Amino acid sequence: MKDSLKPLIVLIGLLLLWQGIITLFDVPPYIVPEPGAVFDRMIDDAGLLLEHTLVTFSEMLLGLFLGVLFGILMALVLVYFARVRPWLLPLLLITQAIPVFALAPVLMLWFGYGMASKVVMTVLIIFFPVATCCYDGLRHTHQGWLDLAHTMGGNSWSMLRIIRWPAALPALASGLRVAVVVAPIGAVVGEWVGSSAGLGYLMLQANARLWVDLMFAALTVLAVCSVSLYYLTDSLLRWLIPWQENTVH
Repeated sequence: MKDSLKPLIVLIGLLLLWQGIITLFDVPPYIVPEPGAVFDRMIDDAGLLLEHTLVTFSEMLLGLFLGVLFGILMALVLVYFARVRPWLLPLLLITQAIPVFALAPVLMLWFGYGMASKVVMTVLIIFFPVATCCYDGLRHTHQGWLDLAHTMGGNSWSMLRIIRWPAALPALASGLRVAVVVAPIGAVVGEWVGSSAGLGYLMLQANARLWVDLMFAALTVLAVCSVSLYYLTDSLLRWLIPWQENTVH
């Protein structure tokens, strides 16, 4: 079976399970709507969903870019500046010790109800997996390769570019996959706390008005965006790291 067909089969299976549970237990539509009702709402309110999707997706992409950038920079600092490493590692852990849900009101106060607070929340969520995976990949580079490069006159920059960075890419790829999956959390939680646009905002408004089908439609669109972004990232990483094909599957 082709790998490209497996997600489609899983999707069909989930829809059948969804419909089967509703039929078997006679679940009322104000609790869980039928897949057909959700699909109809997605068609009827396609423009509204697209408008809010673009807001959430922009927050996710900007947060991903900044989170990956800061995570890689942190990993490089941890590897090459041993004196500050004992001070930065606790700081890295503190970013995950406090749940982002608890930080959301504070970030809203500092950065406002616009896009900035949602981007910061997304950065805080994905910063840790990217930084730790990249750091592990850089510091676990085969010592024999580094010794050989040093013997041949390589400096720190050339060893990073030619040896450390390619060796760290599979580990960094794992962090990027995790980052892509969790990126929607920061954006949506931020929209729940305070916003005027986005899929999280739309879900809150639909829930307050008991538009359960619209709420599930927004949730479905969010899931489709997240899964699509993951598979796009996975394909890109496999193309960029062909020498570690087995590692990045």
